[in-house]
This record gives sequence, structure tokens and C-alpha cells, in this order.
Amino acid sequence: MDLGLAGRTAIVCGASSGMGLAAAEALAREGANVCMFARRRDLLEREAERLGALAVQGDLVIPQHLDRLVQATVGAFGGLDVLVLNGGGPNPGTAVELTAESIEDAVALLLTSFVNLVGRALPHLRESDAGRIIAIESTSVREPIPNLALSNAVRPGVVGWLKTLARELGPDGVTVNTIAPGRIDTERVKHVYGPDGPTVADLEQISLRRLGAPSEIADAVAYLASDRASYLTGVVLPVDGGLTRGLL
Repeated sequence: MDLGLAGRTAIVCGASSGMGLAAAEALAREGANVCMFARRRDLLEREAERLGALAVQGDLVIPQHLDRLVQATVGAFGGLDVLVLNGGGPNPGTAVELTAESIEDAVALLLTSFVNLVGRALPHLRESDAGRIIAIESTSVREPIPNLALSNAVRPGVVGWLKTLARELGPDGVTVNTIAPGRIDTERVKHVYGPDGPTVADLEQISLRRLGAPSEIADAVAYLASDRASYLTGVVLPVDGGLTRGLL
């Protein structure tokens, strides 16, 4: 399907592997100019060369790296239309184990970094005829996940900020949407479940009885970036195979 993304410019964060890489692949396949941002230089540059994308190495939590990211993208392509917010998750753990330091670190990774990047990208997104902000979060924004207390505590606040941003940016024609992935077959799943991955009992909690593929998240990113989603904003879209049970 031609989503009309040819010639548009996208920044994809966390783009060297997993869902971020899949999103970069999907946008590049649709003809978008893609700037891939991640910490692991060798892997990032190899994947960017494969996709014909621009690679900018850096860390989301370092403001100077975000300056360089936006400047490099606009310098190379002349503007910015799509910003895909994606990064690593905080360490697993229980609520009673949380410390002030661990919460501050999670906020810096999951919220402050995105606030800083959006602030730098916003002037260019407002100049676009189709400005899009798409955040890849987690089903923890809809339903707490056992042993992921930091994600449960911080990510819903990120979505609160994003939904507020959607209302504020609507008059500028910039949409802001969130994808809430379920159990996706990435290294993060091994981090959470262990090297053997989820058990049969774990998979039975998912209606479709399987892990999702990163490409299935990427397809949602490409759709939300397109004109076909131009009347969607402030949405939290679960892509979870029927894992979450909430009515809304």
C-alpha cells in the first residue's frame, strides 16, 4: 500500500534494533527520508547504510545530542515531518524496591528526553504540512505489568503529556499519537522473561497466543505517519494481540 510518505522526512529514535529499526525500515520502504538515531554507532551505521538512511549516533538523555540530531536531519533533508519517539525501557523490579534515584533515572529516560526532543523538533514539525509525533510506549500505559513497576509508574505520565500535547498542537495541524505494544519479539522480551523467553502459560494470556513481530509495530507507525491517519490525534493504539483486557 502506498501511504504517500515519499519525500517526507522522519527521525526514528532507538533505530539500531527492535521496534525502532523496524519503524525505520517501514518508513524507508514507503519512500521517506529517514534519520536513524541510536547509541550503538557500529550497528546504527551498518543498518542505516543498508536502508539508505542518515545515521546520527547519540543518547536521548544528553540534550546536546538532541540538538545535533535535529540539526543534522534538517540540514540533510531541509525539514522534518515525522518524529518517532522510542527508547529503551527501565529495569524490571517491584514497586517496593523502587528508590528515588531509580525513579529519577526512569523519568529522565522515558519523559524528560522526549520533552527535550519534541521542543527542538517542534518548530520544524509546525512548518510541515503533515507534522506527526508518534510515541512507542507499552501496554503498561493501560494496564500495569507485574515486575515492571518503573514502567507502570512513569509511562502513563508520558501518555498524559502526549495527550495534552495533542490538544495543544491540533490547531497547528500536528498530530500526536501513542502505540502501546504488547509482548513483541525483541531483546527486551528476553530481558523481562529471561533467555528462554515467555512460557506457554505466558503466551496463553495473549488472545492470539504468540509474540508480536517488530514489523507489526512498524506498520502502525507508518500508518500513523501517513495522510490516512490525518484525523487521528491523542490516540493510544494497543498493538498487543489482545493481551490487555480493558474496555477503553
